[in-house]
Amino acid sequence: MKIGVVVHGPQIIDSGYALKIIKQLENYGELSICLGGTMGRTAVIDANLEEIIDIKHKRIPSKSITKLYNEGCELIFLLNSGKSTLTGHTFGYKVFKKTFNAPLIQIERPDHEDACIIPWTSSTQDFAKKLSQIMNIKFVTPNIVKNMLNTNPITHEKNIIKRKIAGVSSNENIFLNGIVIGKSISDNVTLIAKDGIIIDIEGGQIKQHGVEKLGKIDITTAVIKTGLLRKSRVKPRIIKRSQNKELKAAFLNHAAEDTYKFKNMDIIVTIGDDTTLISSDILYRFNIPIIGITDGDLDRVVEEGFKNKDSLIIEFESGCDDKIGVKIFNEIFMNNEIIPINSIQEFKDKIINLINKTNAKYEIKS
Repeated sequence: MKIGVVVHGPQIIDSGYALKIIKQLENYGELSICLGGTMGRTAVIDANLEEIIDIKHKRIPSKSITKLYNEGCELIFLLNSGKSTLTGHTFGYKVFKKTFNAPLIQIERPDHEDACIIPWTSSTQDFAKKLSQIMNIKFVTPNIVKNMLNTNPITHEKNIIKRKIAGVSSNENIFLNGIVIGKSISDNVTLIAKDGIIIDIEGGQIKQHGVEKLGKIDITTAVIKTGLLRKSRVKPRIIKRSQNKELKAAFLNHAAEDTYKFKNMDIIVTIGDDTTLISSDILYRFNIPIIGITDGDLDRVVEEGFKNKDSLIIEFESGCDDKIGVKIFNEIFMNNEIIPINSIQEFKDKIINLINKTNAKYEIKS
């Protein structure tokens, strides 16, 4: 039997359960395994699983599932460990709704006492029951899951759209398409958008700077996450790489999810506190330093961040990081994403010299 496996998120990998389940499924057929989403890539690298889990492509989970189904997989497993049962079930239901009845089985939170297996299609029920007995985890039908969930969290009122967030706890970051747009102050949170712009968060505090970065979006299809992007404290795995014959610098502006496309660069300029934190942590694995342009507006989106010893973090007054970023992109990168450089130190000096000409107040953090 040809079996597809989509691994989602860092927790299922950090806990060791992704590999355990993969080993179990190897008894039943030939496996095609890939990552769904982007945040699990670093966990795959740290666990040294790149040869087992395909991380070369950036696809959302439903796209990964659809691809495996189109390639002839007779069963497809979605491995996930959500923040709670509610968030895990909500995630699985949303993914299934986008996969056009692919033969999908979700294994949710196997690293917790409330672990369960959900056969999202009737054709997968027998196999799921068998596996639940072998793995000693609870078998849950889709109907039970749907009865737990608010399957219609979106309401429309003329040009105003409201979307309720499932499974949020108080004092958590709220991400919309990878950008922090606020923080929860209760466990009952609803996003409100008018004409595609977030205007309020019921049960939360809005972060206006994040909303401005996000811009106009379709709140009904946007990817929402809450809490930390990665909670586990895992020792980073450093990957040896050869330095390019011609040194190259890249520019990354408020888009940490794009960090991996620059893993062959020699230095990266990152704009924004959270982008700097996440990209620095990722690039540490590839021994790549960053020049982080920040303004102290950090939301702590990962439990612990790492950075290369040659990195430089420059902190400006609030709201100045974007302005300095534009200047660096226009005058040093000449509006190009990647440029050749002569040396790392010379490039750093060039950045500092440009900043000094602006008369902006700043502090070198490292």
